[in-house]
Amino acid sequence: MPSTKERIMGVSAELFRRNGFTGTGLKEIVTSANAPFGSLYHFFPGGKDQLAAEVIRSSGATYLKLIEAVFDPAPNVVTAVKNFFAGAAETLRATDFADACPIATIALEVASTNETLRKATADVFESWIGATADRFTAAGIPTGASRELAMSTLASLEGAFVLSRSLRSTKPLEVAGTTASAAVRAALSARVSKRSGSARRTETKARRS
Repeated sequence: MPSTKERIMGVSAELFRRNGFTGTGLKEIVTSANAPFGSLYHFFPGGKDQLAAEVIRSSGATYLKLIEAVFDPAPNVVTAVKNFFAGAAETLRATDFADACPIATIALEVASTNETLRKATADVFESWIGATADRFTAAGIPTGASRELAMSTLASLEGAFVLSRSLRSTKPLEVAGTTASAAVRAALSARVSKRSGSARRTETKARRS
């Protein structure tokens, strides 16, 4: 059975994701978590900001595990990207377009008003970019290109979430997934072409010598 702190964080994660930071009240949180009001400040003496920061980092860590769960079993990174976007679309459909990125609502809301929460969301996004980039690099894409590709993939996913929820359609996620996977395929093809070209130049030099 979840502890009081776990209930508070679980409820907060859902409310922040759906209603945003300012749209979620502390009384609503403790009521939904069936917890005494004083328990919130017992576990989070910094109040709502501390609670939100911990929820952001916890939700981010969970999402990071999802990246690992989708990418690592896939036969290649192109398929992994396709699967990730397809899974996101299925989650939206299953939750009636309520559940998307666990931190995007707060990130958009507090980016210019709350440095503590901005830093928390930035750290989470950075962890996702890094995890995705590592897998692109492992597939043979140069490190610099991998990071840019990971950033582009995440940006496409986040933008598609916004459009899909607004339009109540998974089409934006489907289009974004196709585009993102094509970009990964192109990066892999460029690597192969570069290697082939280098091999041809080496062979030509050998023949001339």
